[in-house]
Amino acid sequence: MPQNKSFALYRLPRSSEYKLVMEGGLAPLVLEEIKQLDGVEGFVISPFRPSAQEPIVIIRGKAEAYIPGESLLPECCYGTESPCTNEGKEAYEKDFTRFHQALSEERFGKLVLARRTMVEHDGSASAEELFLEASRRYPRMMIALVSTPYSGTWLMATPETLLTNEGTEWHTMALAGTMQLSAEELVCFDQPVGSVGTTPQWSAKNQTEQRLVADYLMSRLKPFSTHITQEPPCTVRAGHLVHLRSNFTFSLSATDKLGTLLETLHPTPAVCGLPKEKAMRFILENETAPREYYSGFMGPLSMKGETHLYVSLRCMRIHEKYYVLHAGGGLLAESVMENEWRETVQKMETMNLCIAASRT
Repeated sequence: MPQNKSFALYRLPRSSEYKLVMEGGLAPLVLEEIKQLDGVEGFVISPFRPSAQEPIVIIRGKAEAYIPGESLLPECCYGTESPCTNEGKEAYEKDFTRFHQALSEERFGKLVLARRTMVEHDGSASAEELFLEASRRYPRMMIALVSTPYSGTWLMATPETLLTNEGTEWHTMALAGTMQLSAEELVCFDQPVGSVGTTPQWSAKNQTEQRLVADYLMSRLKPFSTHITQEPPCTVRAGHLVHLRSNFTFSLSATDKLGTLLETLHPTPAVCGLPKEKAMRFILENETAPREYYSGFMGPLSMKGETHLYVSLRCMRIHEKYYVLHAGGGLLAESVMENEWRETVQKMETMNLCIAASRT
């Protein structure tokens, strides 16, 4: 049994408050199935696919206010330092060819292809400094620094809600489609797609990808709620990128079955593909880079009646001597390799900018 302490430092979107959840009198709860989260409370970090080797970890402690410079952050759990090869463009192109062929053969409606890259560091920047830099740069994202002996240490700056609540009102979102805009164009996009003068022109591929995710979420929510509201897609900013997003609001008849609902929702087509189970098997068998906790989910679950779970995107694993950055993108039959590669580069900039700032 690991002896290092676990913790989660996080800041919710559009909030100025930092919260710290530390392992207290109870050791972290370790699970291998998402449905086992029914009735569980604590800060959750789940991998893309839970297993005995990469379990769901729940830190069971109170969320306390964290004040930089005054509060004490526990030492990070880095785990075993192992070499990480840089899976570059050549490896990505080989993966893309396999994925694209399966899409062209109409075996899937959508597949998500991810990759990773390694960035060496000298340890001069602390994990806390990187967290604070991400919080400064990305006020609209969920920022989390999570460290456990089971998962290692991860920093995330994610724009995608998986499941949150405000009292009896629950929310999720369909987030898909990615576009990079110039600095002048990066204003706060929160208008319905098609509103004159307020949104960029989205390609048919991006609109189709977003619609697939929205349709999936509606079908998955119906068994759990009879009151579901879906907003039209709008363009929203996430750092230096914009995405297409549809918000869902719904009620739940049984809030003690959140694990069952999460198992139904995760992984959404935004990080996996369609059909879901078949796409997950294909990804696990054909993707070069192991995802680990990238494209899983994390956040407080039923803590004082509040749940704020987010998909683990724009993230990196922090090792003692290097960072491992992860990014991915949705592929359809009409996808072009160069465009998809460029999208992963753009997404990795979210963490790369924080790393660069820590070196100045």
